[in-house]
Amino acid sequence: MTAATKTTKKEAETTQLLRMRVRAYDSKILDSSVKQIIDTALRFNASVHGPVPLPTEIKKHTVNRSTFVHKDAREQFEMRTHKRLIDIVNPAPKLIDALTNLSLPSGVNIDVKMV
Repeated sequence: MTAATKTTKKEAETTQLLRMRVRAYDSKILDSSVKQIIDTALRFNASVHGPVPLPTEIKKHTVNRSTFVHKDAREQFEMRTHKRLIDIVNPAPKLIDALTNLSLPSGVNIDVKMV
């Protein structure tokens, strides 16, 4: 092992990462809430990576228009779930408190992990 690999391992051990996956059905609401999260993180001088757009999850449901006959007459409905990924490196405890007290619109789901 060289000295460079030893220092990168020490940095990797001390670096904490707050990984947030933000989901919503409406992309405009999602983008506004992600901007609000990033503004809060930048106010506390945290380094932010993202938002990274993840693939949109599409759920399709097919329904017969009539109850008994006319099998060819069908309707398709779909639900789109838009997702974004935000990484915050070395978050301060005050930042975590500010993020938990953040008022986001309804319909926005956040999954938070400490890595």
